[in-house]
Amino acid sequence: MTRFNLRVYALITNEFNEILISDEFRFGQFFSKFPGGGVEANEGIQAALFRELKEELQLEITSAALFYFNDFYQASAFDNSNLVAFYYRVSIEKNNVQVRPGQYAIPFFEEQEKQRWVALQDLDLSDLTFPLDRIALEKLQKELLFTS
Repeated sequence: MTRFNLRVYALITNEFNEILISDEFRFGQFFSKFPGGGVEANEGIQAALFRELKEELQLEITSAALFYFNDFYQASAFDNSNLVAFYYRVSIEKNNVQVRPGQYAIPFFEEQEKQRWVALQDLDLSDLTFPLDRIALEKLQKELLFTS
């Protein structure tokens, strides 16, 4: 039987209608995704989100709104596990996340992680590596266009 791989991600937006993207090089591969990561044993989904944001961004949040999760089979890009990803909306002021100033070349080929703000209307589905991130982005862009 295939094991389940629970992941949690933050759709972090700011007052300038920008969204935070995490660019990473891991396992010999470059990818762009939303900030977040794996749910650990004996950890709740939202607790995992708070921990991941603290670890990756030194960002302490106390609330987040569940936005989307996949209710269908999605194979992990890294192994043969059944990936279930939970996406939460998080709104913050831009200066609450310390993004390194300046531009960096994409892709990069060293084991590391960097974040950047991208205008939500300028972010294309193809800018994200993973299929579930693309679905979440598409839903978010549709929601924001509908409410604008």
